[in-house]
Amino acid sequence: MSSESGPTNSATTAPVPFAEALAVLRAAAEETRLRILALLAEGELSVSDLTDILGQSQPRISRHLKLLVESGLIERHREGAWAFFRLREAAIGFVEPLIAALERAAPPLSEDRARLDSVRTQRAEAAQTFFARLAPKWDGLRSLHVPEAAVEAAVLDALGDRPIRHVIDLGTGTGKMLGLLAPLAGRATGLDSSHAMLSVARANLERMGLSRVDLRQGDLHAPPFGRGGFDLVVLHQVLHYLDDPARALREAARLVAPGGRLLVVDFAPHTLEQLRESQAHRRLGFGAEQITGWLVQAGLGDVESRDLAPEDGIEHPLTVTLWLAHDTAATIEAQTPEHAPEHAPARAPERAVA
Repeated sequence: MSSESGPTNSATTAPVPFAEALAVLRAAAEETRLRILALLAEGELSVSDLTDILGQSQPRISRHLKLLVESGLIERHREGAWAFFRLREAAIGFVEPLIAALERAAPPLSEDRARLDSVRTQRAEAAQTFFARLAPKWDGLRSLHVPEAAVEAAVLDALGDRPIRHVIDLGTGTGKMLGLLAPLAGRATGLDSSHAMLSVARANLERMGLSRVDLRQGDLHAPPFGRGGFDLVVLHQVLHYLDDPARALREAARLVAPGGRLLVVDFAPHTLEQLRESQAHRRLGFGAEQITGWLVQAGLGDVESRDLAPEDGIEHPLTVTLWLAHDTAATIEAQTPEHAPEHAPARAPERAVA
């Protein structure tokens, strides 16, 4: 779940076997572990965060976390040298009623929450200090294309009102696309290779009240997720940084669920060579046919594209292009040969994976 008001994942409300429920209750029936669960209900935290909040030693906190992981109540994921913990998705429906029944306005939970707010404030300040060093470059790039609000409006218009079960933003950076799409989704995940950028994204999303977005560190050329796990995959202003954008699109397509969609937002071809040095761009934009061809080769179809030209008067303008591709396998397989449209896009039996 991406927010308190987001749609409920059916897995969170599935009946719990008696033996499993007993093991879960035993794991939670200890003061520190119950306090940890209450804190993780607010969003993911590191061992260091929990040590600061609870005022206990790292070995003691780690021991409690190990028991909670083994019970299936929480899960652990690495982010470089850091380890973050969050409520396990399948256990949220079981844990939340327990946490909701607790008196949160009295000690020790009220004190834990106050220290959690302090930790988040420190995290936000550190993230903003890091991002402040990058802001001048980002501001310079933004001045060359249409306002971000126009891009975001075009993204929402392209996606329409179709429900989003699970969205992943590959190369999430500061989490801007997650901030736009997570409130519309049942679940939201962001992947980025930079721990520093994930720290910025985490602070930005927490400020928006989206503390349950799942942020992961990893390579988008080899994303650490199974095939077909997301009904919406997003690559927003990422491909121009990559040496092998075609491979990144193949990996992104691998994540698209049957009937799902892949959204690419990037620049159209341009001649601003200075962006290679000032912004570390590897590619100077992409033609509509180039991206469409890569998407079709990756096994997707029905590719729609839309150009957002810059406003008049902008020097050396950049055009932003949106591509929306669909997984058409389920539709094609459901059609009988005599009813299949002649223009249906061809699809390989299995997507190519680098």
